[in-house]
Amino acid sequence: QVQLVESGGGLVQPGGLLRLSCAVSGSIHFIYDMGWYRQAPAKQRELVGFITRGGGTKYADSVKGRCTISRDNAKNTVDLQMTFPEPEDTAVYYCNAVMRNNFTGAREMYWGQGTQVTVSS
Repeated sequence: QVQLVESGGGLVQPGGLLRLSCAVSGSIHFIYDMGWYRQAPAKQRELVGFITRGGGTKYADSVKGRCTISRDNAKNTVDLQMTFPEPEDTAVYYCNAVMRNNFTGAREMYWGQGTQVTVSS
């Protein structure tokens, strides 16, 4: 079965560096887009950004200029780097991957379990 496991969460100092990593394992045939989402307390889950297989990226306005998403297709990993994190960035961060169904060819979404990121001094 497919699994996505995030790592790197925890306490981050304001103005510091946030780095998260997500590893995909299991029955992987083909991974399309990979992305990061987050859900702050009492708020709905929102897209942080995503990256295509070819390396194209899109970011939410709230993190543009501060966030970089990268991936390694050989290792099936996707990373998130955020500079100058602020308390408003505190949330549970989720890794996401879109994969091809081996039988139908349809695209299916998979999620990690989430990792807590707290930005505080």
